[in-house]
Amino acid sequence: MARGWPVTLSDGHVGVRPLVRRDAGAWARLRAENREWLTPWEATLPPGEGSVPESYTGTIATLRRRAREGTAMPFAVTWAGDMVGQVTVNSITRGSAQFASIGYWVSRSHAGRGVTPTAVALVCDHLFTRAGLHRIEISIRPENAASLRVVEKLRFTEVGLAPGYLHIAGQWRDHRVFQILKEDVPEGLLTRLREGRRAD
Repeated sequence: MARGWPVTLSDGHVGVRPLVRRDAGAWARLRAENREWLTPWEATLPPGEGSVPESYTGTIATLRRRAREGTAMPFAVTWAGDMVGQVTVNSITRGSAQFASIGYWVSRSHAGRGVTPTAVALVCDHLFTRAGLHRIEISIRPENAASLRVVEKLRFTEVGLAPGYLHIAGQWRDHRVFQILKEDVPEGLLTRLREGRRAD
């Protein structure tokens, strides 16, 4: 089991909690309603590598197995208690790296409300404290303005461009790579986010 997992976190109306089987209905509805909004940014498998599970059952089974192995933390993102998206911590690496990557999506109906930056900040703070990680990475396609706004608000550091980083929609796509280190945010990422909002 991943260190610091399972956990439920919240700030105001925004919360993150472990994905569970009973989320199947809400997950399927959100994915159907937001297909056009999400599909351009989501990883696919290249020919010959099978297919990414499209059902919630397949997805949650894979994520729960990875959580048991200590390499992932699959969170539902909630607004006032209702599921509106997902934050997934992937590739948790221990040893000398103490690293993880984060991916996220939110329903278009809740985009622009600060839900995703708050959810990501909650998760990062947890990873730096209870989970004991040192570095968190987020990789984003250069065309994904909404996702880039999240790392801008959280003041992640851009470390470079990764050509052909992920297979998406039939092609290998470039990604901009961002990171944050534990020592970058001694006050915590959620505190940084709140201070940035007050300064706007």
